[in-house]
Amino acid sequence: MSLSKIQLTHPTKTINGTVQLTGSKSESNRALIIQALSKGAVAVSNLSAAADTVIMQRAIKQAATTDGENASIVDIGPAGTAMRFLTSYLNLQAGNFILTGTERMQQRPIGILVDALKSLGAQITYDKSEGYPPLHIQGGKTFSASRVTIKGDVSSQYISSLLLIAASLKDGLQLDIEGDLTSRPYVTMTLNMLQEAGIKHQWTANSISIAPQAFKPATISVEPDWSAASYWYAIVAHSENGTVVLPGLKAHSLQGDIAIVDIMAHFGVASSFQEDGLHISKVSDGSDQQVFDFKECPDLAQTVVALAAALKRNITIAGVETLKIKETDRLAALKTEIEKFGATIIADGEVYHVKTENVHAPAQLSFDTYEDHRMAMAFAPLAMVFQEVTINEPMVVEKSYPDFWQHLQKQGFQISK
Repeated sequence: MSLSKIQLTHPTKTINGTVQLTGSKSESNRALIIQALSKGAVAVSNLSAAADTVIMQRAIKQAATTDGENASIVDIGPAGTAMRFLTSYLNLQAGNFILTGTERMQQRPIGILVDALKSLGAQITYDKSEGYPPLHIQGGKTFSASRVTIKGDVSSQYISSLLLIAASLKDGLQLDIEGDLTSRPYVTMTLNMLQEAGIKHQWTANSISIAPQAFKPATISVEPDWSAASYWYAIVAHSENGTVVLPGLKAHSLQGDIAIVDIMAHFGVASSFQEDGLHISKVSDGSDQQVFDFKECPDLAQTVVALAAALKRNITIAGVETLKIKETDRLAALKTEIEKFGATIIADGEVYHVKTENVHAPAQLSFDTYEDHRMAMAFAPLAMVFQEVTINEPMVVEKSYPDFWQHLQKQGFQISK
């Protein structure tokens, strides 16, 4: 489906229903790599319906059927996780691959991961600009080294990408993390999922070691997506009276974005894990906490910034430097969009202040999405606050939550195309 824009309103400002979220994209894409490397030993259930996961499945299937002579062009479009994970995975597949993506993907850096792989013996070259896709990967080569050092403060996906292939390398892998580790829960997620499939590891200080070993028969069950849950938290926070049930979400989750439970308590949303799922309810105006650190959960920043700005609540955010190299420069995009109703973001080194003294309520607001699914879903809840909200290029949500707009309609949002 292709739509240039949609208009959102919510007449009652009351939410009360059940929303069945799709499987986690983060878990699904890791599970697909593990399944492929296990050569059939590992099964996966409740895969995400997200476009990124569909792209990953297609790319893995394509890599398995290449003739090994002519270069096989693996185009992952805008799927960032697929780009990072396949950059490592394709080295283990016999074949000659060109790994590429959209114009924006070709502007997103990959050099740190490529350098790490080349230091291990991978044969990778750049087809256009040094440090960026497209990549030319000569797969099926035996790695000559088993120890690598990689920066921890740029993207945890680089680290996860290497860990996913570690047990399949001739000598395994010792990965030394340099500096602070951003998004630690995502690295923990990778290791826990590998462990579900029988792959053991040792993590001592800043060093993770995985010996060469075989995958064991297992079924990895993908939990619903906590990132998707965050938008329902924002909707409930904006509501005059709101309760939503989200089946399948667990109190002990592999996903770092479960941090939304604690964050949204400060915005007056209570969470209760019950037999039929997670219940979230509007209970108060929240606390007066102003400082929020997203180092462990950067994908939640857009949701919280848009929420705070519309609620006229000044906050300070940290741990968001990685947002500059996502689907768009998310910090710049957030600043531009919240300024449309009088809020702004002021940078102070690596700390950012959201200022709301001049927030007002225009009769109509139109938000751009920058080819970024999280921009669309972070700003859609503002239709609970402002009279009419327009979301431009709304189908970007297919990247991670394809049923988002249908789910909003079922919960009382009026959507005109």
